[in-house]
Amino acid sequence: MTPFSELSEQQILALAISSEDDDARVYMSFANQLHDDFPASAHVFFDMAEEEHEHRRMLQELYAKKFGDHIPLIRRVDIAGFIQHTPVWRTKNMGLEAMRKRAEVMELEAYRFYKTSAERSGDPDIKKLLSELAEAEKQHESLAGKLGEKHLDADAKLAESDTKKRLFLLQIIQPGLLGLMDGSVSTLAPLFAAAFATHSTWHTFLVGAAASIGAGISMGFAEALSDDGELTGRGHPMIRGSSAGIMTTVGGLGHTLPYLITDFWTATMLAIVIVFIELWAISWIRYKYMDTPFLRAAFQIAVGGFIVFVVGILIGNA
Repeated sequence: MTPFSELSEQQILALAISSEDDDARVYMSFANQLHDDFPASAHVFFDMAEEEHEHRRMLQELYAKKFGDHIPLIRRVDIAGFIQHTPVWRTKNMGLEAMRKRAEVMELEAYRFYKTSAERSGDPDIKKLLSELAEAEKQHESLAGKLGEKHLDADAKLAESDTKKRLFLLQIIQPGLLGLMDGSVSTLAPLFAAAFATHSTWHTFLVGAAASIGAGISMGFAEALSDDGELTGRGHPMIRGSSAGIMTTVGGLGHTLPYLITDFWTATMLAIVIVFIELWAISWIRYKYMDTPFLRAAFQIAVGGFIVFVVGILIGNA
């Protein structure tokens, strides 16, 4: 992907236009899904879509004035630094609260994008418009909540959550969760392969420790280098990398430490119990913070973990 810092002013405007169109489509999709059961909330999202359409119109007019009529298609998925959301059309049974949380994150994303872009721009007209759009997003703080005051009565209105806290949970907890998943699952195969190949608890511990620490270092660097945090506000890359790396190591060491016990079968049974605890914890975190239904999260993690576990045993007994 292309780093945001390498974009020209023309490309930034093109990106902004496509982003406003994408956001409007998301809000219209939410409105259509809510229209029958939650008409007042659907009206909120219709208004939010209109707001995005107006922003896009302003950007298109400025783009045509500066660069002509042809607008290259540049999407957020092509640029490093943006949160990669699951497409709405792939999200089934998304509840009203999850939609509002998604909208709040999108608002804060837009503010950071316009603020950063305005600071980089040298063209007075472009800088002025981007600054105005950034200020508009900043004043929203929660557009869903403010429009709710207009359209929702006291009984229908949902309690507003802290936008920044939600963004923090989404973007700081996420690297740690990915690390925990990677460490808990990816180290199962080498650990149990070593265990059943050698029946030596000490050698198994050494293999598990090496796999856990190695995976932690790899995940830490991968997360730290994926995004400098300038655009998304995800924080310093070293903090995110440390979170991902430490949780990867912890996930692997959890079922490695039992092999400090000298009795092979006692250590193995305890390691298996810890694996189940780890997979349950991952499923709960995904359910709590990532809006994933618990049973679906548990099934996905359990199937992946079981396959890796069986592969390790089969290789160890080969």
